[in-house]
Amino acid sequence: MKEKTRRDFLKVSGLAAAFSFIPGMSSKGNIYEDSAKNYLSKKKQLKLGLASYSLRKFSREQTVEMTKRVGLEYICFKSMHLPLETPAIELKSIAADVKESGLNLYGGGVIYMTNKDEVDQAFEYAKNAGMSVIVGVPNPDLLEYTNEKIKQYDIKVAIHNHGPGDKKYPSPKSIYDKVKDLDPRFGICMDIGHTQRIGVDPTEAGIQYFSRILDIHIKDVDSATKDGKTVEIGRGVINIPAFLKMLVDKGYNGVVSFEYEKDADDPLPGLSESVGYVKGCLDSLA
Repeated sequence: MKEKTRRDFLKVSGLAAAFSFIPGMSSKGNIYEDSAKNYLSKKKQLKLGLASYSLRKFSREQTVEMTKRVGLEYICFKSMHLPLETPAIELKSIAADVKESGLNLYGGGVIYMTNKDEVDQAFEYAKNAGMSVIVGVPNPDLLEYTNEKIKQYDIKVAIHNHGPGDKKYPSPKSIYDKVKDLDPRFGICMDIGHTQRIGVDPTEAGIQYFSRILDIHIKDVDSATKDGKTVEIGRGVINIPAFLKMLVDKGYNGVVSFEYEKDADDPLPGLSESVGYVKGCLDSLA
């Protein structure tokens, strides 16, 4: 998005939010009251969370606090914050602490599964931590085995696409083609940055493969090429407003997790800007 367009968008979204709450503008049947109701209903339709890899250089406790600080309610732990080898009793205790802090520990990943033992470990890990989703990369020859585990545990598996250079699952389509005839709880974690880098419009991919999208990693990139790098959301080439509108219009009920891979040593400013931009987009839908 060009800088002028970005500034105009922020002005419009800010004015829209301001007008919605002008005193005296809320009488029954008033256009502003309708707008405010619309705003609230749409905003509630998307659950915003964090893929904890964003804060990979920070402790689990710091990660929980920083996630809350930027106003997110859901978190998906990467193994540096919650190791796969953690004993069951400790997993349950940590999950309880996270819940007590006010966050929903909804998932774990990205978890790579190269053999049956690693598939088994991933499901036990998710079960003991009370997770509803495994964001994973099972080897293609393990898909049928993973499908049986999904039925056994009633835990979703969302395969993450990694874009150019990923020989297993580069795009949402590459995942969809492999899981479309399997259990409906077996689907896609669409990373919109990697999707854009492979030359696919995330909004179009979202429409086409929506029935199997179980989780989303939201980010922005500076170019729609193999060498595209993560930037603050709204500063890159992805049409974020269009993507979010598509999710709201189609009634997406999974989590949209921020994966901010830039500025590993000091990610909070860029992550905060990204969260603010997305929330501004959602506000403008009213």
